Amino acid sequence: MDPILVIAILAGLVILLLTIGAPLKPLRFIGQIAVKVVIGALLLFFVNAFGSFFAFHIPINGVTALVSGVLGLPGLLLLIVTKQFIL
Repeated sequence: MDPILVIAILAGLVILLLTIGAPLKPLRFIGQIAVKVVIGALLLFFVNAFGSFFAFHIPINGVTALVSGVLGLPGLLLLIVTKQFIL
């Protein structure tokens, strides 16, 4: 195979990946946030299921699911402490 043809194919692939890969990065970020929100909602569901024995309830909405999903266990503990002591 001719070296110029190989270089041209590789350059074409690099340009193609740069043009297609750039718009996909924001979509990947949005997808990761969406997965974290769903995980946060599931964590809140389990806290509410366990908290029903103690008459404890945290509403599941976008903000609480985002806090518990993005921050993880510390965010969930923050919501519990906020519910107990402030609200």
